[in-house]
Amino acid sequence: MDYRLEYTQNAFDDLRRLPSVIASRIILKMKYFASLKDPLSKAKKLKGFEVNTYRFRVGDYRVVFRVDKGVVVVLVVLRVANRKDVYGRK
Repeated sequence: MDYRLEYTQNAFDDLRRLPSVIASRIILKMKYFASLKDPLSKAKKLKGFEVNTYRFRVGDYRVVFRVDKGVVVVLVVLRVANRKDVYGRK
């Protein structure tokens, strides 16, 4: 199955606010996850969020994303933030 990455405007803004070294590391890690046969095996399903919402851990940062299914499965990155801040933000 093919996986494609999409970033929301909020995710782009989050990445822009981070130091460039950290943002680059997160982007590379997301490309790695999308290249896996089953990226959800590396993700944690989030409770209390909309359906099909997961998170990846990248060091002290969390990448919150949603899975949209269609012809191609799309990992839509919703937010990127430090672990202490990510879950309370909408």
